[in-house]
Amino acid sequence: MKLCNVDDLKPGEMMRFEPDGMDPILLCNDGGVFRLVEDECTHAIASLSEGRLEGHILFCPLHGGSFDIRTGKAASLPCKMALNTFDVEVRNGEVWMID
Repeated sequence: MKLCNVDDLKPGEMMRFEPDGMDPILLCNDGGVFRLVEDECTHAIASLSEGRLEGHILFCPLHGGSFDIRTGKAASLPCKMALNTFDVEVRNGEVWMID
């Protein structure tokens, strides 16, 4: 599934998607490397797209817990459970989610 063009998302920016039949996902530009994670915090119901991205650490807007977008692993409390991550690839200037 095509998500966006490479130029649509600058380093340090995030973009939320709501694919048919899936929970919302969040695409992050990690210094030119695209990372794709689930958008809902595993600690409490909150959209991570409303949080902030600092390097490869994604902070939840609700309680300030964080996740490493490279692995999905919880990086700080109160988050304990990892986010699901998804594979992406860049082809011809476009970012694609790989099934």
